Amino acid sequence: MARKKLQLALDLLETDRAIRIAREASECIDLIEVGTPLIKSEGMAAIRAIRESFPDRIIVADMKTMDTGAIEVEMAAKSGADIISILGGADDSTIEDAVRSARKYGVKLMADLLSVDDPVNRAKKLEELGIDYICVHVGIDQQMKGMNALDILKKVVDAVNIDVAVAGGLDPGTAAQAASLGACIIIAGGAITRSDDASAAAAAIRDAIDRGSVPEMVKKRPVDEMTIELLRQVSTPNISDAMHRKGAMSGIISICPGLKIAGRAITVQTLPGDWAKPVEAIDCAGKDDVIVIENGRADIAPWGELATLSCMNRKIAGVVIDGAVRDVDEIRAFNYPIFARAIVPNAGEPKGYGEIGAEIVCGGQIVRNGDYIVGDDSGVVVIPKERAYEIARRAKEVYKTELRIREEIKRGKSLSEVLELAEWEKRSV
Repeated sequence: MARKKLQLALDLLETDRAIRIAREASECIDLIEVGTPLIKSEGMAAIRAIRESFPDRIIVADMKTMDTGAIEVEMAAKSGADIISILGGADDSTIEDAVRSARKYGVKLMADLLSVDDPVNRAKKLEELGIDYICVHVGIDQQMKGMNALDILKKVVDAVNIDVAVAGGLDPGTAAQAASLGACIIIAGGAITRSDDASAAAAAIRDAIDRGSVPEMVKKRPVDEMTIELLRQVSTPNISDAMHRKGAMSGIISICPGLKIAGRAITVQTLPGDWAKPVEAIDCAGKDDVIVIENGRADIAPWGELATLSCMNRKIAGVVIDGAVRDVDEIRAFNYPIFARAIVPNAGEPKGYGEIGAEIVCGGQIVRNGDYIVGDDSGVVVIPKERAYEIARRAKEVYKTELRIREEIKRGKSLSEVLELAEWEKRSV
């Protein structure tokens, strides 16, 4: 059986960074892909630079061609690409023209099934049209919503007689699975390019593919459970970046520094100082819930030591109050995560006005029952429940990207040098 090939996808914006990472991982890599973002950022110069830096490797240009098949294949071929990736969903006339151009310039064509409605039948047709490789691909944005390329890989492999590649958020475990399902080319991107040790990350994937070790299939967990687990692994700044600077509460700070919360909101609206509904909400909440209170004023507290103790008994994840908290010495001794606007000694009365489970405003952000709340020493963010899993995945990608940037800074570069800020400054009109 032929050795499975590992392809490194350089979906970056800067050619120099791409080359540095590729060099780190080069011992384990068979093909080097000049990713679409890099081609859009640097043009054909990126392909030429990577061709020059790696003369003995197969270079893939991920052009994602949808039209003008012949000219885009010619551009990439003349710049040094050996394999050119075009979109499998392109019109047949575009595919046919691309094939003619590829034959003329002595390069191979890979058709990417990204967002193709019927991937199996389209793969068969692409083979008929003269495509050399099929790529089963779930894009980054689709991955963030939980789509998985492995779900259709075996069907495509069985449907065609040409080599099949697979891409879409692969790590050592899923890369091994992909190899076992018949993929000839395993494409890895972020698992290597976002790692603080690209060499070790590539070696781990290479080893998993070569050994063919497939982890035991784990029963799929509920999305809510996976979402909270991911949110516990990232910071509120990571989440803010993933949400394009949305969702951060204003003026709400950690009362017990060093503690973090991540869970689903149980919302409480109450009048200033009326602590009846906040306390009643404890009986409605449970593990992985966060009680979120709109109190209306910060000079009278709807929360204190005894309510906190009740929360701890029910293993409630934490409390966020747009208002004040008291009994802070005791709460800090409990080491329980509370986030609030202020600390005061005085409490109000349990009059019972307000509502549990209603839409509220906390720290200037709308919070609905069931939205996701994450709090740490940087603040508190609210994540709409409809997008929570996606945002959690995107925040984890932000976290991994920062790991890589941090490593490059440790090696001596400044932040502006790593990100090539001067190149990306807005130009005046």
